[in-house]
Amino acid sequence: MTATTAHTSPGPPRPPGVAARAAFVSLLARDFTVLRKQPANFLVRTIVQTLLFVFVLGYVTPKISQGFSGATAVATTLLAGMLAIVILFQGMFTVALPLVQEFGYTREIEDRVLAPLSARLVALEKVVVGSLQGLLAALLVFPIAMLVPAARPDLQIDWPVLLTLAPLAALMCSSLGLYFGTAFDPRSVMAVFTVLLTPVMWLGCTLYPWRALQPVHWVQVLALVDPLTYVSEGFRAAVTPEDHLSLVVVYPVLIAFTGLLLWQGMRHFVNRVIG
Repeated sequence: MTATTAHTSPGPPRPPGVAARAAFVSLLARDFTVLRKQPANFLVRTIVQTLLFVFVLGYVTPKISQGFSGATAVATTLLAGMLAIVILFQGMFTVALPLVQEFGYTREIEDRVLAPLSARLVALEKVVVGSLQGLLAALLVFPIAMLVPAARPDLQIDWPVLLTLAPLAALMCSSLGLYFGTAFDPRSVMAVFTVLLTPVMWLGCTLYPWRALQPVHWVQVLALVDPLTYVSEGFRAAVTPEDHLSLVVVYPVLIAFTGLLLWQGMRHFVNRVIG
C-alpha cells in the first residue's frame, strides 16, 4: 500500500493592485488607530489654538474696540479664516513634522516603505491621512466659532461649495506638509517653519477678506501668491455671505497648487527614501 501525503496549496497570489490597495488601507487604518488611542495631540493642536484665536479676536477685540455692533462682522470674517488655519496646521503637524522624525533619528520610514507599495503611494497615504484629519479638525471649529465670540457669525452654508472646496483645501494643505517635510534638511526644518509658515498664515487673508486689502495694493498682490488666501476666500464663499474672490479663480488655483505641491513632495519623498 502506498501512502499519499496531502499538500495544502497556499492559493494563488493576490494581484499586485489588490495587494497594494490592501497595504494602503492598512497604513491608513494604522495611522487612525494611533489617533484613536492617542487623541490628545490632535485635540490640543486643534482646539487650543483655535479657541485662543477666536477668544482674542472674536470676543476680546470687539468688546474693547468696535463694540458689540461690530462683533457679528468680526465673527463672520474669523470663521472662514479659522477653518483655513486649522486645516493648514493639520497638514503641517500631521504630515510634515512626523516626516522629519521618520527620516531622522527614528528611521520609521524604513518600516513603511517595506509595505507592498511604491514609495509614491506611501507618500500619498500620508497626504490622505493629513487631509482626513484636517477635515475632522475643521468640524470642531464650528462649535467653537459659534459659542465663543461676542456674537454669533452670520453662517450661510453653500453646501455644494463646502463639500467640494473643503476636501480640496485639506488635500492642498497636506500636500504642502509633504513638501515641507521632505524638501528641507531635518535639522533646519523648524527654522524654515518659522520663516515661511508665519507669513503664509498671516498673509493668507485669514483675518480679513482679500478685497479689504485694496488700500495697500502691494500687499493685496502679494497675498495672491499665498495658497492659503484661496483656502480662506473659498471658505468665505462656502460658509458666509461675505464678499470673496471669485470661485472661478479659487478652484483652478487650489487645484494647481495641490498638483504642484503633491508632485514636488512625492519627488522629494522618493529621493529621500532612495538616498
